[in-house]
Amino acid sequence: MEKMLIGGERVAARGGEEMPVVNPATEEEFDSVPNGGKEDVDAAVEAASRAFDEWSKKDPDERAAVLRAGIAAVEENGREIAQLLVREQGKPLSEAMGELHHLLHGLNFYADLASKIRGSHAPLPSNLGRSYGMVIRRPVGVCGAIVPFNFPLTLMGTKVGPALAAGNTVVVKPSESTPLATLRVAQLLQDAGLPAGAINVVTGGAEAGEALAAHPRVRRLAFTGSTKTGSRIMQIAGSAFKRVTCELGGSDPTIVCPDADVEAAVKGVVIGRYFNAGQQCLATKRVYVFDEVYDEFMQSLIRRVSRYELGDGMEKAERPKVRMGPMNAARYRDAIADQLQRAVDGGAKVVHEGEGRDGKGYFFAPVVVEGGPHEGPLVREEVFGPVLPVWRVHDMDEAIRLANDTPYGLGSSIWTYDARLINRAAEEIEAGMTWVNQLHYGYDELPFGGWKNSGIGHEHGLEAMDYYLETKSVVIGGLD
Repeated sequence: MEKMLIGGERVAARGGEEMPVVNPATEEEFDSVPNGGKEDVDAAVEAASRAFDEWSKKDPDERAAVLRAGIAAVEENGREIAQLLVREQGKPLSEAMGELHHLLHGLNFYADLASKIRGSHAPLPSNLGRSYGMVIRRPVGVCGAIVPFNFPLTLMGTKVGPALAAGNTVVVKPSESTPLATLRVAQLLQDAGLPAGAINVVTGGAEAGEALAAHPRVRRLAFTGSTKTGSRIMQIAGSAFKRVTCELGGSDPTIVCPDADVEAAVKGVVIGRYFNAGQQCLATKRVYVFDEVYDEFMQSLIRRVSRYELGDGMEKAERPKVRMGPMNAARYRDAIADQLQRAVDGGAKVVHEGEGRDGKGYFFAPVVVEGGPHEGPLVREEVFGPVLPVWRVHDMDEAIRLANDTPYGLGSSIWTYDARLINRAAEEIEAGMTWVNQLHYGYDELPFGGWKNSGIGHEHGLEAMDYYLETKSVVIGGLD
Protein backbone atom coordinates (compact mmCIF):
# COMPACT_ATOMS: atom_id res chain seq x y z
CA MET A 1 0.00 0.00 0.00
CA GLU A 2 1.15 3.51 -0.85
CA LYS A 3 0.80 6.01 1.98
CA MET A 4 -0.27 9.64 2.25
CA LEU A 5 2.22 12.50 2.47
CA ILE A 6 1.65 14.60 5.58
CA GLY A 7 4.27 16.82 7.21
CA GLY A 8 7.03 15.32 5.09
CA GLU A 9 6.23 11.77 6.23
CA ARG A 10 4.42 8.91 4.51
CA VAL A 11 1.56 7.84 6.77
CA ALA A 12 -1.51 5.60 6.81
CA ALA A 13 -5.02 6.85 7.51
CA ARG A 14 -5.69 7.39 11.19
CA GLY A 15 -8.82 5.30 10.87
CA GLY A 16 -6.82 2.45 9.36
CA GLU A 17 -9.00 2.17 6.25
CA GLU A 18 -7.68 1.57 2.73
CA MET A 19 -9.15 1.84 -0.76
CA PRO A 20 -8.09 0.02 -3.92
CA VAL A 21 -6.44 1.48 -7.01
CA VAL A 22 -7.75 -0.33 -10.09
CA ASN A 23 -6.29 -0.55 -13.59
CA PRO A 24 -9.26 0.46 -15.80
CA ALA A 25 -7.88 -1.52 -18.75
CA THR A 26 -7.86 -4.81 -16.84
CA GLU A 27 -10.20 -4.13 -13.88
CA GLU A 28 -7.45 -5.53 -11.64
CA GLU A 29 -6.55 -3.98 -8.28
CA PHE A 30 -2.81 -3.38 -8.43
CA ASP A 31 -2.28 -1.18 -5.37
CA SER A 32 -4.12 0.56 -2.54
CA VAL A 33 -3.94 3.84 -0.67
CA PRO A 34 -5.26 5.07 2.68
CA ASN A 35 -8.89 6.12 2.80
CA GLY A 36 -8.27 9.35 4.66
CA GLY A 37 -10.89 11.33 6.51
CA LYS A 38 -11.33 14.42 8.64
CA GLU A 39 -8.59 13.55 11.14
CA ASP A 40 -6.08 13.11 8.34
CA VAL A 41 -7.10 16.43 6.78
CA ASP A 42 -6.69 18.08 10.19
CA ALA A 43 -3.19 16.66 10.48
CA ALA A 44 -2.26 17.80 6.96
CA VAL A 45 -3.58 21.33 7.51
CA GLU A 46 -1.70 21.53 10.80
CA ALA A 47 1.52 20.48 9.04
CA ALA A 48 0.91 23.01 6.27
CA SER A 49 0.29 25.73 8.86
CA ARG A 50 3.62 25.00 10.55
CA ALA A 51 5.47 25.01 7.24
CA PHE A 52 3.87 28.27 6.11
CA ASP A 53 5.90 30.41 8.49
CA GLU A 54 9.19 29.15 7.04
CA TRP A 55 8.18 28.91 3.37
CA SER A 56 6.42 32.30 3.17
CA LYS A 57 9.48 34.07 4.60
CA LYS A 58 11.94 32.58 2.13
CA ASP A 59 13.43 34.89 -0.45
CA PRO A 60 11.42 34.53 -3.68
CA ASP A 61 14.50 33.44 -5.57
CA GLU A 62 15.00 30.69 -3.01
CA ARG A 63 11.44 29.52 -3.51
CA ALA A 64 11.97 29.49 -7.26
CA ALA A 65 15.22 27.49 -6.89
CA VAL A 66 13.50 24.86 -4.73
CA LEU A 67 10.65 24.56 -7.21
CA ARG A 68 13.06 24.18 -10.12
CA ALA A 69 14.93 21.45 -8.26
CA GLY A 70 11.63 19.63 -7.80
CA ILE A 71 10.74 20.13 -11.46
CA ALA A 72 14.08 18.62 -12.48
CA ALA A 73 13.45 15.59 -10.27
CA VAL A 74 9.99 15.07 -11.76
CA GLU A 75 11.40 15.35 -15.26
CA GLU A 76 14.17 12.87 -14.46
CA ASN A 77 11.58 10.35 -13.27
CA GLY A 78 9.07 11.30 -15.94
CA ARG A 79 8.65 8.01 -17.75
CA GLU A 80 8.12 6.09 -14.53
CA ILE A 81 5.48 8.64 -13.44
CA ALA A 82 3.76 8.47 -16.83
CA GLN A 83 3.61 4.67 -16.70
CA LEU A 84 2.07 4.87 -13.25
CA LEU A 85 -0.49 7.32 -14.60
CA VAL A 86 -1.41 4.92 -17.42
CA ARG A 87 -2.02 2.09 -14.97
CA GLU A 88 -4.32 4.09 -12.69
CA GLN A 89 -6.00 6.41 -15.21
CA GLY A 90 -6.10 4.36 -18.43
CA LYS A 91 -4.85 6.87 -21.01
CA PRO A 92 -2.24 5.80 -23.59
CA LEU A 93 1.39 6.27 -22.63
CA SER A 94 1.90 8.96 -25.28
CA GLU A 95 -0.94 10.98 -23.75
CA ALA A 96 0.43 10.43 -20.24
CA MET A 97 3.82 11.73 -21.36
CA GLY A 98 2.07 14.74 -22.89
CA GLU A 99 0.33 15.42 -19.58
CA LEU A 100 3.64 15.20 -17.76
CA HIS A 101 5.23 17.73 -20.11
CA HIS A 102 2.26 20.05 -19.59
CA LEU A 103 2.77 19.75 -15.83
CA LEU A 104 6.46 20.60 -16.13
CA HIS A 105 5.77 23.60 -18.36
CA GLY A 106 3.20 24.94 -15.90
CA LEU A 107 5.43 24.48 -12.85
CA ASN A 108 8.29 26.24 -14.65
CA PHE A 109 5.96 29.09 -15.58
CA TYR A 110 5.05 29.69 -11.94
CA ALA A 111 8.58 29.18 -10.64
CA ASP A 112 9.56 32.05 -12.93
CA LEU A 113 6.86 34.25 -11.37
CA ALA A 114 7.96 33.70 -7.76
CA SER A 115 10.27 36.72 -7.86
CA LYS A 116 8.01 38.90 -10.01
CA ILE A 117 5.16 39.71 -7.62
CA ARG A 118 4.51 43.44 -7.69
CA GLY A 119 2.73 45.99 -5.50
CA SER A 120 2.29 49.71 -6.06
CA HIS A 121 2.92 53.19 -4.67
CA ALA A 122 0.18 55.80 -4.29
CA PRO A 123 0.55 59.51 -3.42
CA LEU A 124 -1.97 60.54 -0.75
CA PRO A 125 -3.70 63.83 0.15
CA SER A 126 -1.78 65.88 2.71
CA ASN A 127 -4.70 66.98 4.88
CA LEU A 128 -3.53 64.62 7.66
CA GLY A 129 0.13 65.35 7.06
CA ARG A 130 2.51 64.34 4.34
CA SER A 131 2.24 60.60 3.60
CA TYR A 132 2.11 58.03 0.87
CA GLY A 133 0.48 54.66 0.39
CA MET A 134 1.79 51.27 -0.63
CA VAL A 135 -0.13 48.26 -1.88
CA ILE A 136 1.69 45.07 -0.92
CA ARG A 137 0.94 41.45 -1.73
CA ARG A 138 1.16 38.71 0.89
CA PRO A 139 0.59 34.95 0.60
CA VAL A 140 -2.82 33.72 1.71
CA GLY A 141 -1.72 30.83 3.91
CA VAL A 142 -2.79 27.19 3.69
CA CYS A 143 -4.40 26.31 0.34
CA GLY A 144 -6.53 23.31 -0.52
CA ALA A 145 -6.41 21.66 -3.95
CA ILE A 146 -9.05 19.11 -4.98
CA VAL A 147 -8.09 17.38 -8.23
CA PRO A 148 -10.11 15.11 -10.57
CA PHE A 149 -9.15 11.83 -12.28
CA ASN A 150 -8.94 12.90 -15.92
CA PHE A 151 -5.74 14.99 -15.82
CA PRO A 152 -4.51 14.50 -12.25
CA LEU A 153 -1.00 15.83 -12.83
CA THR A 154 -1.63 18.95 -14.88
CA LEU A 155 -4.64 19.94 -12.79
CA MET A 156 -2.59 19.50 -9.64
CA GLY A 157 0.14 21.65 -11.18
CA THR A 158 -2.23 24.53 -11.95
CA LYS A 159 -2.94 24.71 -8.23
CA VAL A 160 0.30 23.72 -6.55
CA GLY A 161 2.50 25.81 -8.88
CA PRO A 162 1.08 29.28 -8.15
CA ALA A 163 0.40 28.42 -4.51
CA LEU A 164 4.00 27.50 -3.72
CA ALA A 165 5.49 30.23 -5.92
CA ALA A 166 3.50 32.85 -3.99
CA GLY A 167 4.72 31.52 -0.63
CA ASN A 168 1.71 29.45 0.40
CA THR A 169 1.57 25.83 1.53
CA VAL A 170 -0.78 23.22 0.10
CA VAL A 171 -2.92 20.21 0.95
CA VAL A 172 -3.83 18.18 -2.15
CA LYS A 173 -6.79 15.80 -2.28
CA PRO A 174 -6.52 13.71 -5.46
CA SER A 175 -9.29 11.66 -7.01
CA GLU A 176 -9.91 8.32 -5.33
CA SER A 177 -9.04 6.50 -8.58
CA THR A 178 -5.82 8.36 -9.51
CA PRO A 179 -3.77 9.05 -6.37
CA LEU A 180 -0.49 7.31 -7.20
CA ALA A 181 1.17 9.59 -9.76
CA THR A 182 0.13 12.57 -7.61
CA LEU A 183 1.82 11.07 -4.55
CA ARG A 184 4.97 10.39 -6.55
CA VAL A 185 5.21 13.94 -7.90
CA ALA A 186 4.47 15.48 -4.50
CA GLN A 187 7.16 13.37 -2.86
CA LEU A 188 9.73 14.49 -5.44
CA LEU A 189 8.79 18.15 -4.87
CA GLN A 190 9.02 17.64 -1.10
CA ASP A 191 12.43 15.98 -1.36
CA ALA A 192 13.78 18.84 -3.48
CA GLY A 193 13.93 21.13 -0.45
CA LEU A 194 10.44 22.18 0.54
CA PRO A 195 9.91 22.54 4.30
CA ALA A 196 8.18 19.47 5.75
CA GLY A 197 4.47 20.07 5.28
CA ALA A 198 4.72 22.65 2.50
CA ILE A 199 3.01 20.11 0.25
CA ASN A 200 0.75 17.38 1.63
CA VAL A 201 -1.40 14.75 -0.07
CA VAL A 202 -4.45 13.26 1.65
CA THR A 203 -5.99 10.37 -0.26
CA GLY A 204 -9.64 9.59 0.27
CA GLY A 205 -13.16 10.23 -0.93
CA ALA A 206 -15.89 12.79 -0.36
CA GLU A 207 -15.32 12.92 3.40
CA ALA A 208 -11.74 14.11 2.92
CA GLY A 209 -12.73 16.60 0.22
CA GLU A 210 -15.48 18.15 2.30
CA ALA A 211 -13.25 18.29 5.38
CA LEU A 212 -10.64 20.18 3.37
CA ALA A 213 -13.23 22.62 2.02
CA ALA A 214 -14.64 23.22 5.49
CA HIS A 215 -11.39 23.48 7.46
CA PRO A 216 -11.17 26.91 9.13
CA ARG A 217 -7.42 27.22 8.52
CA VAL A 218 -7.69 26.62 4.77
CA ARG A 219 -8.06 30.11 3.34
CA ARG A 220 -7.90 29.30 -0.37
CA LEU A 221 -9.57 26.39 -2.16
CA ALA A 222 -9.10 25.37 -5.79
CA PHE A 223 -11.42 22.70 -7.17
CA THR A 224 -11.68 21.02 -10.56
CA GLY A 225 -14.50 18.58 -11.17
CA SER A 226 -18.18 18.25 -11.93
CA THR A 227 -20.64 21.11 -11.65
CA LYS A 228 -22.69 19.19 -9.09
CA THR A 229 -19.70 18.63 -6.80
CA GLY A 230 -18.48 22.18 -7.38
CA SER A 231 -21.80 23.52 -6.15
CA ARG A 232 -21.41 21.47 -2.98
CA ILE A 233 -17.85 22.74 -2.48
CA MET A 234 -19.03 26.33 -2.92
CA GLN A 235 -21.72 25.85 -0.28
CA ILE A 236 -19.21 24.51 2.22
CA ALA A 237 -16.37 26.96 1.55
CA GLY A 238 -18.55 30.00 0.92
CA SER A 239 -19.90 30.12 4.46
CA ALA A 240 -16.35 30.75 5.70
CA PHE A 241 -15.61 33.36 2.99
CA LYS A 242 -12.73 31.36 1.57
CA ARG A 243 -11.13 32.31 -1.71
CA VAL A 244 -12.60 29.73 -4.07
CA THR A 245 -12.07 28.90 -7.73
CA CYS A 246 -14.06 26.12 -9.38
CA GLU A 247 -13.29 24.86 -12.88
CA LEU A 248 -16.33 22.73 -13.65
CA GLY A 249 -18.10 20.91 -16.46
CA GLY A 250 -18.31 22.03 -20.05
CA SER A 251 -20.16 21.50 -23.31
CA ASP A 252 -17.77 23.29 -25.64
CA PRO A 253 -19.13 24.19 -29.10
CA THR A 254 -17.08 24.29 -32.29
CA ILE A 255 -18.26 26.21 -35.38
CA VAL A 256 -16.91 25.24 -38.81
CA CYS A 257 -17.45 28.02 -41.37
CA PRO A 258 -17.59 27.82 -45.20
CA ASP A 259 -14.05 29.13 -45.67
CA ALA A 260 -12.51 26.81 -43.06
CA ASP A 261 -9.59 24.50 -43.71
CA VAL A 262 -11.86 21.48 -43.33
CA GLU A 263 -9.13 18.90 -42.84
CA ALA A 264 -7.48 21.00 -40.14
CA ALA A 265 -10.86 21.52 -38.49
CA VAL A 266 -11.61 17.79 -38.53
CA LYS A 267 -8.22 16.97 -37.07
CA GLY A 268 -8.69 19.53 -34.29
CA VAL A 269 -12.20 18.29 -33.53
CA VAL A 270 -11.16 14.63 -33.43
CA ILE A 271 -8.25 15.25 -31.07
CA GLY A 272 -10.36 17.63 -29.03
CA ARG A 273 -13.16 15.11 -28.57
CA TYR A 274 -11.48 11.69 -28.39
CA PHE A 275 -8.23 12.49 -26.57
CA ASN A 276 -8.22 10.79 -23.14
CA ALA A 277 -11.28 8.76 -24.24
CA GLY A 278 -13.29 11.98 -24.26
CA GLN A 279 -12.83 12.49 -20.52
CA GLN A 280 -12.14 16.20 -20.69
CA CYS A 281 -14.00 19.18 -19.34
CA LEU A 282 -12.22 21.42 -21.86
CA ALA A 283 -12.92 19.66 -25.16
CA THR A 284 -14.91 19.88 -28.37
CA LYS A 285 -18.26 18.40 -27.37
CA ARG A 286 -20.64 19.82 -29.99
CA VAL A 287 -19.97 20.77 -33.62
CA TYR A 288 -21.97 23.14 -35.83
CA VAL A 289 -20.99 22.93 -39.50
CA PHE A 290 -22.17 25.28 -42.25
CA ASP A 291 -24.14 23.76 -45.15
CA GLU A 292 -21.43 24.51 -47.69
CA VAL A 293 -18.84 22.20 -46.06
CA TYR A 294 -21.06 19.83 -44.07
CA ASP A 295 -20.75 16.76 -46.31
CA GLU A 296 -16.99 17.17 -46.73
CA PHE A 297 -16.58 17.60 -42.98
CA MET A 298 -18.64 14.52 -42.10
CA GLN A 299 -16.84 12.27 -44.56
CA SER A 300 -13.43 13.30 -43.23
CA LEU A 301 -14.62 13.10 -39.61
CA ILE A 302 -15.87 9.52 -39.90
CA ARG A 303 -12.73 8.48 -41.78
CA ARG A 304 -10.50 9.80 -38.99
CA VAL A 305 -12.64 8.50 -36.12
CA SER A 306 -12.65 5.02 -37.68
CA ARG A 307 -8.89 4.83 -37.07
CA TYR A 308 -9.33 4.62 -33.31
CA GLU A 309 -8.66 1.24 -31.76
CA LEU A 310 -9.46 0.35 -28.16
CA GLY A 311 -6.72 -1.15 -26.04
CA ASP A 312 -4.43 -1.01 -23.03
CA GLY A 313 -2.66 2.33 -22.80
CA MET A 314 0.71 0.63 -22.39
CA GLU A 315 0.36 -0.94 -25.85
CA LYS A 316 0.94 1.12 -28.97
CA ALA A 317 -1.50 0.66 -31.84
CA GLU A 318 -0.06 -0.25 -35.24
CA ARG A 319 -0.32 2.61 -37.71
CA PRO A 320 -2.56 3.97 -39.12
CA LYS A 321 -4.59 2.98 -36.06
CA VAL A 322 -4.71 5.31 -33.04
CA ARG A 323 -4.85 3.95 -29.50
CA MET A 324 -7.77 4.87 -27.26
CA GLY A 325 -7.67 3.68 -23.66
CA PRO A 326 -10.58 2.78 -21.40
CA MET A 327 -12.87 5.03 -19.41
CA ASN A 328 -11.54 5.47 -15.89
CA ALA A 329 -14.33 3.55 -14.15
CA ALA A 330 -17.37 1.45 -14.93
CA ARG A 331 -19.75 4.15 -13.70
CA TYR A 332 -18.39 6.64 -16.25
CA ARG A 333 -18.74 4.12 -19.07
CA ASP A 334 -22.31 3.38 -18.01
CA ALA A 335 -23.15 7.09 -17.77
CA ILE A 336 -22.00 7.83 -21.32
CA ALA A 337 -23.91 4.81 -22.63
CA ASP A 338 -27.05 6.11 -20.93
CA GLN A 339 -26.63 9.61 -22.38
CA LEU A 340 -26.14 8.19 -25.87
CA GLN A 341 -29.22 5.97 -25.63
CA ARG A 342 -31.38 8.85 -24.41
CA ALA A 343 -30.14 11.01 -27.29
CA VAL A 344 -30.98 8.30 -29.83
CA ASP A 345 -34.40 7.81 -28.24
CA GLY A 346 -34.92 11.55 -28.71
CA GLY A 347 -34.12 11.47 -32.42
CA ALA A 348 -30.33 11.62 -32.76
CA LYS A 349 -28.81 9.38 -35.45
CA VAL A 350 -25.63 7.37 -34.86
CA VAL A 351 -23.61 7.66 -38.07
CA HIS A 352 -20.47 5.97 -36.77
CA GLU A 353 -19.76 3.62 -33.89
CA GLY A 354 -16.31 2.18 -33.41
CA GLU A 355 -15.53 -1.46 -32.86
CA GLY A 356 -15.95 -2.58 -29.26
CA ARG A 357 -13.60 -4.74 -27.23
CA ASP A 358 -14.39 -8.04 -25.57
CA GLY A 359 -13.19 -9.02 -22.13
CA LYS A 360 -12.11 -6.91 -19.19
CA GLY A 361 -11.74 -3.15 -19.12
CA TYR A 362 -14.01 -0.11 -19.03
CA PHE A 363 -13.81 0.51 -22.77
CA PHE A 364 -16.28 2.54 -24.81
CA ALA A 365 -15.92 2.80 -28.57
CA PRO A 366 -15.92 6.27 -30.19
CA VAL A 367 -19.27 7.44 -31.57
CA VAL A 368 -20.37 10.18 -33.98
CA VAL A 369 -23.99 11.34 -33.76
CA GLU A 370 -25.88 13.46 -36.28
CA GLY A 371 -28.57 15.91 -35.28
CA GLY A 372 -30.95 15.22 -32.45
CA PRO A 373 -32.87 17.53 -30.13
CA HIS A 374 -30.96 20.45 -28.72
CA GLU A 375 -32.81 20.07 -25.44
CA GLY A 376 -31.41 16.53 -25.07
CA PRO A 377 -28.58 15.17 -22.90
CA LEU A 378 -25.80 15.80 -25.45
CA VAL A 379 -26.29 19.55 -24.95
CA ARG A 380 -27.91 20.00 -21.55
CA GLU A 381 -25.54 17.63 -19.73
CA GLU A 382 -21.78 17.34 -19.77
CA VAL A 383 -20.78 14.45 -22.03
CA PHE A 384 -17.65 13.06 -20.42
CA GLY A 385 -16.75 10.38 -22.92
CA PRO A 386 -16.12 9.67 -26.63
CA VAL A 387 -19.47 10.71 -28.13
CA LEU A 388 -19.58 13.64 -30.59
CA PRO A 389 -22.82 15.20 -31.87
CA VAL A 390 -22.78 17.26 -35.11
CA TRP A 391 -25.43 19.66 -36.42
CA ARG A 392 -25.84 21.39 -39.78
CA VAL A 393 -26.29 25.19 -39.63
CA HIS A 394 -27.17 27.78 -42.26
CA ASP A 395 -25.59 31.00 -41.00
CA MET A 396 -23.59 32.56 -38.19
CA ASP A 397 -26.66 33.76 -36.31
CA GLU A 398 -27.91 30.18 -36.01
CA ALA A 399 -24.46 28.85 -35.12
CA ILE A 400 -23.94 31.31 -32.26
CA ARG A 401 -27.49 30.89 -30.97
CA LEU A 402 -27.03 27.12 -30.75
CA ALA A 403 -23.51 27.42 -29.36
CA ASN A 404 -24.89 29.49 -26.46
CA ASP A 405 -27.94 27.29 -25.93
CA THR A 406 -26.43 25.35 -23.03
CA PRO A 407 -26.05 25.77 -19.26
CA TYR A 408 -22.26 25.63 -19.69
CA GLY A 409 -19.67 28.15 -20.82
CA LEU A 410 -16.16 26.73 -20.54
CA GLY A 411 -14.47 26.73 -23.96
CA SER A 412 -15.42 27.25 -27.61
CA SER A 413 -13.79 27.40 -31.01
CA ILE A 414 -14.33 28.57 -34.57
CA TRP A 415 -12.64 27.54 -37.80
CA THR A 416 -12.56 30.43 -40.28
CA TYR A 417 -10.27 33.05 -41.79
CA ASP A 418 -13.03 35.66 -42.01
CA ALA A 419 -12.15 38.44 -39.55
CA ARG A 420 -15.81 39.43 -39.20
CA LEU A 421 -16.82 35.92 -38.09
CA ILE A 422 -13.81 35.66 -35.77
CA ASN A 423 -14.82 38.93 -34.14
CA ARG A 424 -18.41 37.76 -33.69
CA ALA A 425 -17.26 34.51 -32.09
CA ALA A 426 -14.90 36.33 -29.73
CA GLU A 427 -17.57 38.85 -28.74
CA GLU A 428 -20.73 36.75 -28.71
CA ILE A 429 -19.98 33.16 -27.68
CA GLU A 430 -20.64 32.77 -23.97
CA ALA A 431 -17.51 30.93 -22.84
CA GLY A 432 -14.35 31.57 -20.89
CA MET A 433 -12.13 30.91 -23.90
CA THR A 434 -12.47 30.90 -27.68
CA TRP A 435 -9.89 29.31 -29.94
CA VAL A 436 -9.61 30.30 -33.60
CA ASN A 437 -8.33 27.63 -35.99
CA GLN A 438 -6.91 25.62 -33.10
CA LEU A 439 -7.98 22.76 -30.88
CA HIS A 440 -9.02 23.37 -27.28
CA TYR A 441 -5.85 23.49 -25.19
CA GLY A 442 -5.27 25.17 -21.84
CA TYR A 443 -2.23 27.42 -22.12
CA ASP A 444 -0.47 28.21 -18.86
CA GLU A 445 0.17 31.70 -20.18
CA LEU A 446 -3.53 32.65 -20.43
CA PRO A 447 -6.18 32.88 -17.69
CA PHE A 448 -8.66 30.03 -17.87
CA GLY A 449 -12.07 29.78 -16.27
CA GLY A 450 -15.69 29.14 -17.09
CA TRP A 451 -18.89 31.15 -17.39
CA LYS A 452 -22.37 30.09 -16.27
CA ASN A 453 -22.39 26.54 -14.82
CA SER A 454 -18.77 25.99 -15.86
CA GLY A 455 -17.31 27.61 -12.78
CA ILE A 456 -16.01 30.69 -11.05
CA GLY A 457 -12.57 32.28 -10.97
CA HIS A 458 -9.50 31.59 -13.06
CA GLU A 459 -6.48 29.36 -13.13
CA HIS A 460 -3.46 29.68 -15.45
CA GLY A 461 -1.82 32.91 -16.51
CA LEU A 462 -0.47 35.75 -14.42
CA GLU A 463 -4.01 36.19 -13.13
CA ALA A 464 -3.88 32.88 -11.26
CA MET A 465 -1.38 34.36 -8.81
CA ASP A 466 -3.99 36.88 -7.66
CA TYR A 467 -6.01 34.11 -6.01
CA TYR A 468 -2.99 33.07 -3.91
CA LEU A 469 -2.07 36.56 -2.68
CA GLU A 470 -3.79 38.93 -0.29
CA THR A 471 -3.75 42.63 -1.16
CA LYS A 472 -2.88 44.94 1.73
CA SER A 473 -2.81 48.74 1.80
CA VAL A 474 -0.16 50.44 3.95
CA VAL A 475 -0.08 54.15 4.79
CA ILE A 476 3.30 55.69 5.65
CA GLY A 477 2.86 58.97 7.54
CA GLY A 478 4.87 61.26 9.82
CA LEU A 479 6.95 62.53 6.91
CA ASP A 480 6.65 66.26 7.71
